[in-house]
Amino acid sequence: MSRIGTVFLTSLLALAVAPAPAQQGGIESLRETGKAFASVARAVSPSVVFIQSENRSPATGSPQYRFPFNEDFFRRFFGEEFPGLPYREPPKGERRTLEQGSGFIFTASQRAASDKTYILTNSHVVANAEDIRVTLQDGRNFPATVTGRDPKSDVAVIEIASRGLPALALGDSTKLDVGEWVIAIGNPFGLSHTLTVGVVSAKGRTSLGISDYEDFIQTDAAINPGNSGGPLVNLDGEVVGINTAIFSGSGGYMGVGFAIPINLARQIADQLLEKGKVTRGYLGIVIQQLTPELAESFELAQTPGILIAQVLENSPAEKAGLRNGDVIVAYRGVPVKNVGSFRNRVSLTPPGSRAELTIIRNAKRRTVSATIGELAEDKAVVQAPTESTEELGLSVQTITAELAEQFDTEPGAGVVVTAVATDSIAARAGIEPGIIIVQVNQKPVKTAAAFKRAVEASRDERRVLLLIRRDDMQQYVVLRW
Repeated sequence: MSRIGTVFLTSLLALAVAPAPAQQGGIESLRETGKAFASVARAVSPSVVFIQSENRSPATGSPQYRFPFNEDFFRRFFGEEFPGLPYREPPKGERRTLEQGSGFIFTASQRAASDKTYILTNSHVVANAEDIRVTLQDGRNFPATVTGRDPKSDVAVIEIASRGLPALALGDSTKLDVGEWVIAIGNPFGLSHTLTVGVVSAKGRTSLGISDYEDFIQTDAAINPGNSGGPLVNLDGEVVGINTAIFSGSGGYMGVGFAIPINLARQIADQLLEKGKVTRGYLGIVIQQLTPELAESFELAQTPGILIAQVLENSPAEKAGLRNGDVIVAYRGVPVKNVGSFRNRVSLTPPGSRAELTIIRNAKRRTVSATIGELAEDKAVVQAPTESTEELGLSVQTITAELAEQFDTEPGAGVVVTAVATDSIAARAGIEPGIIIVQVNQKPVKTAAAFKRAVEASRDERRVLLLIRRDDMQQYVVLRW
């Protein structure tokens, strides 16, 4: 018998001979845990809503054909345009699509109207919606309108003309611990008020390419399509996050879900209620993570922080005296750990307010005070530089909204090549600036940092398989070094 089999059999025997009181105690403990989850479900579910939004867009499509029987069989072997099949005209006029998601009632700020009920959800759930319907657990149905939405953080507030509906208490997401129980409630696949349970897997997830401003809670509570906008709650029934996205190769649950921390969502919601839009702070620096290699190059002890690669002209940073090569280790008295969290904190700083930055310059700590500016639509709070790989001889950049428009793609749909070294491996393979790299080793890459990590993970094999897109054509390219 194998060692694993022996251990398993020993465990079974131990259970078989365990004293009855010990077994009963374990079962009672499980019962109490189940009752705790059930209690949270009863308290929270009346405030969770099912959201349906109808979008209208011009109908487009290519000629289609009616299959006489077993359509999947014919498509699999002969393709869509199998000769001799009855022809069907492409659709004309308007095309209607129905989006489904979740949301939850919350107590809005004092600036909100008293005769309305406000609901927090994801921006993408109600984007471009013409008709929105909200359904409560008891079956009541209300038309809803968008109070305000912020695509950059993927937070939206919608409202219904009703009052006295139960609202959920908002917790403090900064107090969450990794390993803590959390509960997701929503409407996956249209299955109303579904509860799933898991733990906080990680905090502060950034650079995922899901939204512009990221600081996600990662959880293994099952989140599926339709959960978007629903609450992630703790065992006290307090909302600690808004369920937003899943990591999946199939479109379904694979053990990794992401939620917007409620502290971030609450600040966005307050601005949406007050002004209908979000005003963000602006500093005007190009930054990058302080790696051990960079710390050594700048003769610094390895310390958490971010490195200023460029100070933009006439920016608040330049006026405050910040310089290239400065390392920011604290912002407003709070340590700076990574680019994503720093970017979020700057963006949520009210324009016109003062912010103290602790920096290291020439191996000495000093404090710099900056007056935060207001972010214009054509600016970035901070800009991440391109990432380069010596092995391949190319540099890439994360696809921003501006680059997406320029290259006819979408943010997060790969990385764009910005430079190729002469006579490099990439150059010999025909890769040129402007080409989009969609995958590395058959896995999608959404950011420049993710691309660099994927290449570094292939150092032992000394080869990478790239899926690249040039104009409207995609092809695989193998690079060896």
